[in-house]
Amino acid sequence: MTRKIAILGATGSIGKSTLDLIESDPERFEVVAVTAGTNAEALADIVRRTGARLAVIADESRRRDLEELLVGSNCRADAGQAALVEAAGGESDLVIAAIVGCAGLPPVMAAVEAGKTVALANKEALVTAGELMTRSAQANGSTLLPIDSEHNAIFQCLAGARVEHVLRIILTASGGPFRTASAELIASATPAQAVAHPNWTMGAKISVDSATMMNKGLELIEAHYLFGLPSGRIDVLIHPQSVVHSLVEFVDGSVLAQLGSPDMRIPIAYALAWPERISTPAKRLDLAGVGHLDFESPDLSRFPALRLAREALEAGGAAPIVLNAANEVAVASFLAGKLSFPGIAQLVEATLGRCDFAPPASIRDVLEIDRETRLRVGELTAEACQ
Repeated sequence: MTRKIAILGATGSIGKSTLDLIESDPERFEVVAVTAGTNAEALADIVRRTGARLAVIADESRRRDLEELLVGSNCRADAGQAALVEAAGGESDLVIAAIVGCAGLPPVMAAVEAGKTVALANKEALVTAGELMTRSAQANGSTLLPIDSEHNAIFQCLAGARVEHVLRIILTASGGPFRTASAELIASATPAQAVAHPNWTMGAKISVDSATMMNKGLELIEAHYLFGLPSGRIDVLIHPQSVVHSLVEFVDGSVLAQLGSPDMRIPIAYALAWPERISTPAKRLDLAGVGHLDFESPDLSRFPALRLAREALEAGGAAPIVLNAANEVAVASFLAGKLSFPGIAQLVEATLGRCDFAPPASIRDVLEIDRETRLRVGELTAEACQ
């Protein structure tokens, strides 16, 4: 049967890779809804290519532009947060959740509450509302399929395994562009240097997160909620080739790993077809050509963001929300040239020290903590500039 797909964040890198796979197998997949943040032109082009029946632009000021671009099509145009939620909870079988940041949380929760299968590329949703989301998924019969290459690898390695047989999971990290850089280079790193990832092609924010290793810290928190393991049983290992995407160690000493070329179409394809598999145009892995695989422990003095994320996970409550919000603001300030690269982790740590919120009991609480944290970050930034 044809699987109906809603793509939240269709104009981003995950959305583009998803569309590449869907368009190569149109009899298997039908795109029913697509969303974007501000790019109405790219969204309209996707509608023309896929025949989607609902297109939502998050920026309400671009509603009329989208409507005009879709005149003559069979697609309904809409805009705003409520429309994003509608797209997530509508007629699809599978929701690709690829809206970046905490803005993606309400639509993801709507899809979970509707009992959808959710292919999750939005780290922030689980980082900020992991307990609420996993509880809702269980109550509503929703399935969470990770798209992140690391979590997708673990998901594949755990297929058919019992949780009590798992000793630990090991997330691999490339180390980013500054893995071997000097302290002087890191201190003076520019946005252009930080987004130049050696292996993956990603958006600016996630590329900076990879450079600071906050990306891996967020994945650590995400892994805790996805796989139900405590912090002490989730490790991180630097693997610069990005061939081994993660590993699972079992109590008998066996270690399973998932390997593949660094191409996001591989984990996306796994989620699109799950529990089956489909072919992809991804480059096939040539281990003889790779020659060797290297591994090393992360240097927490070089990458303090990873330490901060683990501390936030172990603190629990609102700490992961504060961590994520502070990091989003800090990264935006760095990309705008207003903050140094080391200043990202420094600002996040200062914010964690200033914020002490009660644990969230609802998504509304999560969003309020996120909002309040961003105000505190602004206050800290202003103080630093005085």
